Amino acid sequence: MIKAVQAVVGLGLLCFAATQVAAAQDVSKLPRVKQQLVAPPNVPVHDQVAKGGPKIVEVHMAFEEKLVEVAPGAKVWGMTFNGSIPAPLIVVHEGDYVELTLSNPKSSTLAHNVDFHAATGALGGAGLTLVQPGEEVVLRWKAVKPGVFVYHCAPGGTMIPFHVISGMNGAIMVLPRDGLKDAKGKPYKYDKAYYIGEQDFYLPKDDKGNFKTYGSPAEGMADMLEVSKGLIPTHVVFNGAVGAITGDNALKAKVGEKVLFIHSQANRASYPHLIGGHADLYWVGGSFSDTPLTSQETWFVPAGSAVAAAYEFHQPGLYVYLSHNLIEAVLLGAALHMNVEGKWNDDLMTQLKAPASFDAKAAMDH
Repeated sequence: MIKAVQAVVGLGLLCFAATQVAAAQDVSKLPRVKQQLVAPPNVPVHDQVAKGGPKIVEVHMAFEEKLVEVAPGAKVWGMTFNGSIPAPLIVVHEGDYVELTLSNPKSSTLAHNVDFHAATGALGGAGLTLVQPGEEVVLRWKAVKPGVFVYHCAPGGTMIPFHVISGMNGAIMVLPRDGLKDAKGKPYKYDKAYYIGEQDFYLPKDDKGNFKTYGSPAEGMADMLEVSKGLIPTHVVFNGAVGAITGDNALKAKVGEKVLFIHSQANRASYPHLIGGHADLYWVGGSFSDTPLTSQETWFVPAGSAVAAAYEFHQPGLYVYLSHNLIEAVLLGAALHMNVEGKWNDDLMTQLKAPASFDAKAAMDH
């Protein structure tokens, strides 16, 4: 089966050389803007409604292979774009061109590329971006579908799952030029946006039950792929590690603010839920072309997809955003915290009688 997949991917790459290239649109007069990518859960500065016509949005990403701690005593060779798991969120508008400069430093041990699920043709760009250590490539593609989409490394064959489960995936948000719309077709503006990249890891253990550590990505590849064949991850985390978005790193908002959550999972299905809140709006499959669903308690992220959900916060306190596969959330790490400031509304909730053991401060803190 693996050989068959390798053959199909290889055949697809060969087809590009034989395909006649159509004349590209003249984009020489379009304005250029450079987007400063930031590490998740933050998102780059952007306009929710496009100003003017289409633009060429220049972004630069560099591959970085580095040893990261997923949980105490558990490390993996993370293969990353710009050093973060997940990779940074890119934000453009429908009709814009993404001009990506992709660098693979000499220090890398493997070849890498990128497949944009938002792009059209050439395996999402994977067929035109494979770069060996010490090389650089520039790819330009037009964002024609509004929504949120996954991108990931896809070098071919068994390297595809290996790179993805090693953290090499991110998301891009393609906003409609006139901004988002609610379920009634009215303009919808969010006050804050956060990007949550969910990652499944498959860390091998030694004969004593301890997680193994390897000297390079390739050294642990066979063991990791063997673990992954069981389809049971050792860790499922938000933004690279267990507890990465808790404590001082917890998300922040205020009562009355509308927050847009972008959630991606490049390899498995997920079921995000905001404890104590909802998705006022949920764009199914991440499509901004379609009318969003309303008042969702839990929303669905298909494998290899990103979705968007929005909520206006009405109560202060600590919120937990998690996968409502509670085994993955509590036992494997798929959860984050959010602190919301503001005044409590007794009309929405009030405790009429407290048990003797009740600790009011602990209840608000946890």
